[in-house]
Amino acid sequence: MKLGLGLYRHMLTPEHYAFAAQAGCTHVVVHLVDYFKGGASNPANNQPTGGKDSPWGIAGDPEHIWTQKELSGLKTEIEAFGLRLEAIENLDPAHWHDILLDGPKRAAHIENVKTIIRRMGEAGIPILGYNFSLAGVCGRIQGPFARGGAVSVGLDGPVETPIPNGMVWNMIYDQHAPAGTLTSISHEELWTRLERFLEEVLPVAEEAGVTLAAHPDDPPLPTMRQQPRLVYQPDMYQRLIDINHSSRNGLEFCLGTLAEMSEGDIYSTVDRYSKQHRIAYIHFRNVRGKVPNYKEAFIDDGDIDMLRILSILDHNGFDGVLIPDHTPQMSCTAPWHAGMAHTLGFMRAALMNLEREHLSHRPGTNQ
Repeated sequence: MKLGLGLYRHMLTPEHYAFAAQAGCTHVVVHLVDYFKGGASNPANNQPTGGKDSPWGIAGDPEHIWTQKELSGLKTEIEAFGLRLEAIENLDPAHWHDILLDGPKRAAHIENVKTIIRRMGEAGIPILGYNFSLAGVCGRIQGPFARGGAVSVGLDGPVETPIPNGMVWNMIYDQHAPAGTLTSISHEELWTRLERFLEEVLPVAEEAGVTLAAHPDDPPLPTMRQQPRLVYQPDMYQRLIDINHSSRNGLEFCLGTLAEMSEGDIYSTVDRYSKQHRIAYIHFRNVRGKVPNYKEAFIDDGDIDMLRILSILDHNGFDGVLIPDHTPQMSCTAPWHAGMAHTLGFMRAALMNLEREHLSHRPGTNQ
């Protein structure tokens, strides 16, 4: 298994690449969506707060699809620090909102996604993470919830404030949309939209050598903001896999979100999907509680035994990238850096211990 770090767009800088390398990371997962432009954010931990129903920000330029030159240039910048660009996480709503909404621009947006996948393949970026959701991540609260009063995020009940027209995935793609709110749809309709999406883009992903990795719904409730959720119980990941058995139909496996779900056992869930070799990469995050009330915790202080998770992954031959996703903020002048360094240190030590165990069991080795 490989240690990685997730970086938002405004963090794609030499300073952050150096931080990742210094912390022992070998891989990076990047977000090319500028969540914070005009929206709510917390500069201390570089995370979108989401508020109870506030937007993260304004979507990007619908006419500018990430170019192969931009992607290759970013990859080169990252590699200069001895790191590998493993994945791009999330598509800009400006480029694919009518796939989610089944709107009039759907056909053009399918071509956008196909173009992005082809350009990623040309640049040698192997994974595209996505979240097939109308409401997106929403309803977060923030407070001193983690050990020692460290600031983290959580959920305190469902949020059913309807989504305004011109917004999807908690970002505004049309600032001039008519007044009103998005009409609610059924769960089956959302699954139908996903199935059509995968049917059209997976052949391109196969040709390009790019894996599509689906994130479960966070928070994992049946509905949020009066819209259905796609993967809010562990078994629903199996439905997503069974829609299309392409080897490029993978999972962006978020441990925190899966542990927050009201059903299932996190250890059997990890065992089930890692045995199928469907996990593209993992968000390594701990949590206390389940929906509709949970709080994110330090990596060594939540409900999940993270060492047991690593043992299961190792036993089933998972060799992908683990990233912290996000962490509680620590009380110092660099809250994000301190929280990340704490988590990365835990992860690196645990991975090194696994490697030591492997060495000790090799014939002729005396450890």
